[in-house]
Amino acid sequence: MTHPRGSATPTLQEQARALGDPTRYSIFRYLADAAAPVDVAELTGRFALNHNAIRQHLAKLMQAGLVMQDQTSSRGRGRPRLNYRIHPGAESRWDVTGPYERLSLLLGELLRTGDSAVDVGRRAGLRRALDTQADDGPVEFVVRSMEREGFDPVARGRGTKVDVVLRTCPFETAALAHPDTICSLHLGMAHGIAERTGGAVVVDELVAHDPRRANCRLRLRVASEDER
Repeated sequence: MTHPRGSATPTLQEQARALGDPTRYSIFRYLADAAAPVDVAELTGRFALNHNAIRQHLAKLMQAGLVMQDQTSSRGRGRPRLNYRIHPGAESRWDVTGPYERLSLLLGELLRTGDSAVDVGRRAGLRRALDTQADDGPVEFVVRSMEREGFDPVARGRGTKVDVVLRTCPFETAALAHPDTICSLHLGMAHGIAERTGGAVVVDELVAHDPRRANCRLRLRVASEDER
């Protein structure tokens, strides 16, 4: 999975420049409307451009923090396939569902059902992890699923104990005002995602930090065969 790291968040002006090209904007909209990540071959067929031209447009969109790249293992001996999708942090001003639109839906469900934030988050994790692919094992599945939600995660540790460090909080402002609710939603999402591994991974806890600095930790445990 590839997107800019260690650099300043792209500005509105940088994103506007990236989308100023009509073809690039059309590619962005195509990805936004797609039901699943899209590869270069599909984009070349759709826009009648060669692979290099498509890749150049995608590179500009990635640099602007609007698109992300996923790598999936190919079947057989071929190279891993690269797929592209809208960055989960892309703002709603570009006519896509931004992080706070997703949060509003979760909070609406919480108010409507009266369920706990953990339960609401768990259902969201179960739903949204359905189209996540990871061929490198259950921990990688959790990492990729959390990345799709905008947490910029990285796994640290080996063996049965693994910490997934969440280097970005997509709901930073809300988490500052209501940390218990937002962190409980995040914990529930992690539980739901872990359930999609068939019990191969268990979420033990979420160690929360100041959302402005992020680096909260999901503590995972790889389950034994008997536990599964």
